[in-house]
Amino acid sequence: MKLDRLIGILNVLLQNDRVTAPYLAEKFEVNRRTIGRDIDALCMAGIPIATYQGTGGGISIAEGFKLDKSVLTTDELSGIIAALKGIGSVSDQTQIERTLDKLHANKNAVISLREPVIIDLASYYKGQLTEKIESIKRAVIEVRLIEFDYYYAKGENHRVIEPYFVIFQWTSWYVFGFCLERQDWRMFKLLRLWNLGALDITFTPREIPQEKQDFQIMFDGDIKVVALFDLSAKYRLIETYGFECFIETGDGLLFEMGFSNRDYLISWLLGFKDMVKVLEPLDIVDELQATAENILSLYQ
Repeated sequence: MKLDRLIGILNVLLQNDRVTAPYLAEKFEVNRRTIGRDIDALCMAGIPIATYQGTGGGISIAEGFKLDKSVLTTDELSGIIAALKGIGSVSDQTQIERTLDKLHANKNAVISLREPVIIDLASYYKGQLTEKIESIKRAVIEVRLIEFDYYYAKGENHRVIEPYFVIFQWTSWYVFGFCLERQDWRMFKLLRLWNLGALDITFTPREIPQEKQDFQIMFDGDIKVVALFDLSAKYRLIETYGFECFIETGDGLLFEMGFSNRDYLISWLLGFKDMVKVLEPLDIVDELQATAENILSLYQ
């Protein structure tokens, strides 16, 4: 985008005494005429840029013009780099490296290579995830419908949606969009989504209702669970939901939490074996009891 390129060019000029138009054209993957128009646009925006002809010529910020060359603080740059490296674990690594390179024209910026935060958003299915994420991103940019087969608790279904966002929440990737079948906004988990394809059909983007813009609400469940955990399960509760998810009592750890996915809830509780007793709701208690009896019958 032009705005991104203008910011990038300005950052390069701030970090170097003088650069050439061919250097900028190669760095930002455009022709020299485009760089010329960009320099004119920066001048019109009030940035005093000087150009020099002949041997040793080039482009630079006008001499005597004082501007803070930091542009981004160390903490801000660290945050951006950490985020980009995280995205790079499931995206086009070459593209991420080019972006990082543009962020620090100063090759001695050690922070660019030694950022202390490592974020890996990939999984066992990294190859499939990368392909899905890139396909959905292209469809969002091109405003094209996507279709896929979706597998969930009730079976499988073929869906066609208007894609708007790719979202990473907790430990999973999702696509958020408007489902044409349900005529409503939906979130689809990428690992349950297969045979993905973009259609040669464009759509007019809808305005996302305010109540649908809070994606966290979609993960906050209406199944309110009250359970009593054994003290030995404390570390597992802390690593998943933090210190505030339970109250220590004389009988154990009293846990209260809302869940949106019933199947996940049941499997999560069963993973604690005999270290938990569910108190509410009663239908969850009944399902756990029936599941336990079915498991027992397999081994009798």
